[in-house]
Amino acid sequence: MKSYSPTTPSRRHMKGYDFSGLSKVGPLRSATKGLIRSWGRNNKGRITSKYRGGGAKRLYREIDFKQNKLNIPGKIFSIEYDPNRTTRIARINYADGDKRYILAPQDIKVGDDVITAEKAPLRPGNRMKLKNIPQGSMVHNVELRPGQGGRLIRSAGGAATVLASEGGHVQLIMPSSETRTISGESYASLGQLSNMEHSSVVLGKAGRTRWLGRRPKVRGTVMNPVDHPYGGGEGRQGRGTKRPKTAQGKITGGRKTRNKKKKSNKFIVRRRTK
Repeated sequence: MKSYSPTTPSRRHMKGYDFSGLSKVGPLRSATKGLIRSWGRNNKGRITSKYRGGGAKRLYREIDFKQNKLNIPGKIFSIEYDPNRTTRIARINYADGDKRYILAPQDIKVGDDVITAEKAPLRPGNRMKLKNIPQGSMVHNVELRPGQGGRLIRSAGGAATVLASEGGHVQLIMPSSETRTISGESYASLGQLSNMEHSSVVLGKAGRTRWLGRRPKVRGTVMNPVDHPYGGGEGRQGRGTKRPKTAQGKITGGRKTRNKKKKSNKFIVRRRTK
């Protein structure tokens, strides 16, 4: 992590990335495109997540979450920064001439070989079926359904641990401590994701938060009664409701939000610990 000299009060505790170990190359043009953002809006343009907007312009890097080039070896050409995600990304040059981006594991280096196969060497970056990964291994970018592409464990420092295999399914201990069952035919990448120090970043000032696309958040207690259940009153008042609520009046603070009829509930062996 990079610390800053305390030239101003906001600089005193600020911490950021030092970007050491990254390759000094530009983004791969065939895998980049403009990013059209509709921050916090749904498909009708209505705000569904408040206090989002602005931020620095970004090019979107298309990541190969499927990694479906089976049995074709590739070589790591570069390790790069991606402004759209917390982990680092790696550019792979395949033996057939194709070039793609993948999520970069922690201990991968430029020049390393990677491959996707049903059974592959146990090295960070290689991708194989869950049923062939030994117990105790750390995996990321895991498919929920075979052929779907990686859906789970894609953020900085993330990794799931392979627990057991039975009846064509594999149990994983997720980063949230939840134990989940996934088909053994699903693919997963070996290793823990890079940029583990992301949780140690200290933004330091409000402006740096705006660069990330987060606008100032207003407390409900200072709003008017029409805008929030906590609003109104003379001076500082209590919230006036028995249980905490969102701006829309939905009860929050301990209420379980997962649908009890959700089909994937049967795959959760043990819920996450609080």
